[in-house]
Amino acid sequence: MIDYTALLSKLMEKGLTKSSLTTELGVSSRTVAKISKGEKIADHVLKKIAAYFSCEQEELYAVVSDNALLQRLRDEKSIRMNGGIYHELQIRMTYNSNHIEGSRLSEDQTRMIFETNTVDAEDGIPVDDIIETVNHFRAIDYVIDVAEEPLTEQHIKDLHRLLKQSTKDSTLAWFRVGDYKMRPNVVGGRETTKPNDVPAKMQTLLVAYESKSGIDINDIIDFHYEFERIHPFQDGNGRVGRLIALKECLRFGIVPFIIEDTKKMYYYRGLAEWNQEKGYLTDTCLDGQDTFKRLMKQFEIEE
Repeated sequence: MIDYTALLSKLMEKGLTKSSLTTELGVSSRTVAKISKGEKIADHVLKKIAAYFSCEQEELYAVVSDNALLQRLRDEKSIRMNGGIYHELQIRMTYNSNHIEGSRLSEDQTRMIFETNTVDAEDGIPVDDIIETVNHFRAIDYVIDVAEEPLTEQHIKDLHRLLKQSTKDSTLAWFRVGDYKMRPNVVGGRETTKPNDVPAKMQTLLVAYESKSGIDINDIIDFHYEFERIHPFQDGNGRVGRLIALKECLRFGIVPFIIEDTKKMYYYRGLAEWNQEKGYLTDTCLDGQDTFKRLMKQFEIEE
């Protein structure tokens, strides 16, 4: 679905009024009315307008998603709207996801960084906590931009790069920001996939996932567990994994879930005991989904 109101905005930026479009571009007043209403216009008209701007036709309109939540996020992101669901997603997910991993920033401080690009850090907040907060905002923007694309290794590596760039870790040659780990690591005392085996394991995981039809919330939770079990990066796996889950929920029109810091012990238990009981992790994710549903209701967005 194409939104031609973006085209009208482009014309207005050129200093053209609706009345002047007919003479300047040689189009009818009826066509101008269609553009104003966001209705479909003829290809030859698009071609004429593109020639006027010396650009490609695709640059003159925006693609509108059928996913009401994703479209709202994109609309609000495009104008950096305060007080909407994009604003709240950025703050709530960034705060909770980072805090689960040990960030010392409070939710109020996270909100202050997003809203004012400043922080009250009287308590000696580590610089990396601030950098990773800003990076996480950018990673969520990236997720919104690529949400409807099939999930690839490049998306996953891009999320890691966005999250960890400019941190202290990025100065370490062996850390490999935006690429798979070079050194073995453990999570919760449990050994993860060996570095040499990570590329093959990730490829197998993605092929199996992308071959599924009718992806639902359980498939996304299952992928999240498998990703965390591989633990492909030196650090940042939890946050990247939760960002992937956000992307895939938006991709398939599923209400996203945010794991709250207050539920992190249930979350860790769910990951640790997945092979014995999937319900622990599933219930924690569904609880986070219920929270997001209430947020959508608050902003009058249909599921």
